[in-house]
Amino acid sequence: MAHSGPLGALEQGFPIRVEHDRKRRQFTIRLNGCHDRAVLLYEYVGKKTVDLQHTEVPDAYRGRGIAKHLAKAAMDFVVEEDLKAHLTCWYIQKYVKENPLPRYLERLQP
Repeated sequence: MAHSGPLGALEQGFPIRVEHDRKRRQFTIRLNGCHDRAVLLYEYVGKKTVDLQHTEVPDAYRGRGIAKHLAKAAMDFVVEEDLKAHLTCWYIQKYVKENPLPRYLERLQP
């Protein structure tokens, strides 16, 4: 029996689209229609400071670079909105370390 796996649109070469829900303070990627999704959660911890708290990708989709798209979108949001970022999430810490762009580094809060 052939099994195509759970990737759906990603397997067919569709671009990964990150959605930003400002009200819920999260970035999401729909992975299989609207059933499966990857998410990055953040909270405002000051007027101009966000805490990038948690990134989660369903087990079946891990190791495919999906979290990288969420991390980039979150860091670009920090830059575009002229915010500071506290990185609670280990994955975003790793992403910034691997992508040490000055525009990201100058936004980090210890």
